[in-house]
Amino acid sequence: QVQLVESGGGLVQPGGSLRLSCAASGSIFRNYAMGWYRQAPGKERELVAVINSDGWANYADSVKGRFTIFRDNAKNTVALHMNSLKPEDTAVYYCNTRPAVISWGQGTQVTVSS
Repeated sequence: QVQLVESGGGLVQPGGSLRLSCAASGSIFRNYAMGWYRQAPGKERELVAVINSDGWANYADSVKGRFTIFRDNAKNTVALHMNSLKPEDTAVYYCNTRPAVISWGQGTQVTVSS
């Protein structure tokens, strides 16, 4: 069974940057688009960035121009580079296929606060 492990979260001040990483235990990336999702307290999980197998990426309006998604099919990893972070970016961040077909991992907490 494929497992997803997210890492790289933390506490950062507004305007700061973080680099998130996701590793999959199996070879799934070649067959699926991959996405980064987030869930803030009291809110539903939302998709913030997606990248297909050809490297085409799309972003939620709320993060466009600030976040960049990358994938490495050979290493079974997907990354999210986040710049100009805002307090409203505070959430638990998850990776998964798009659509999400794998059991959700633990996620990684991102807190943007002064």
